[in-house]
Amino acid sequence: MKKVVITIDGPTGTGKSTTARFLAEKLRFIYIDSGFFYRAITFIALKDKLKPNEINKLSEIAKKINLEFKENSVFLDGVDATDALRNFEITNKVASISKIRQLRKIINEKIKSIEFENGLVIDGKDMGTSVFPDASVKFFLNCDFDARVARRQQEFLDQGHKILKEKISIELKKRDEIDTRQNENSLRKAQDAVEVDTTNMIIEEQVDFLYRKILSLNILNT
Repeated sequence: MKKVVITIDGPTGTGKSTTARFLAEKLRFIYIDSGFFYRAITFIALKDKLKPNEINKLSEIAKKINLEFKENSVFLDGVDATDALRNFEITNKVASISKIRQLRKIINEKIKSIEFENGLVIDGKDMGTSVFPDASVKFFLNCDFDARVARRQQEFLDQGHKILKEKISIELKKRDEIDTRQNENSLRKAQDAVEVDTTNMIIEEQVDFLYRKILSLNILNT
């Protein structure tokens, strides 16, 4: 049986990570959130008081990063670091790390080398273009900007942080600027990706839509 790779790309706030995780559970595939690699680099960089312009040191960190994804947890060097990598400070700083081209090249190569059986669901910004251009099926999630801001605000509330929508809007616009203009190797829609507007979808509907699309393509039995 051919190994199945499903990529889910899109901007921040479209629900791609949660959708990807639930889709992987439904398919009984391995799930990887590529963003955690950059969160891990950011986590170590903050601990070591490194700045984004110290690219050589950051590159060494990227090369040594050892992440394992088990169920709903992420392990860094064998230690459960899920909560630490999701904390508020990391979330605010990770964009300045993930935009660095040299780091993206290192991490993308690391992701390509991950071994898995049967199937993989992975989400990010360029998984269907730079990392798995021959993926079995590619999705690109998009969403109305205001809806993305609202979802982002809810994510922060779930973590115990009350952030004004105006501040989140400014940060999302900055993130979009970085992803689409400052780094051509970041957010890109593959030509053969299925674009999905998630503005009026709840997570369950997003998962169901992608799942039904995958079944219609008959890639699970090839």
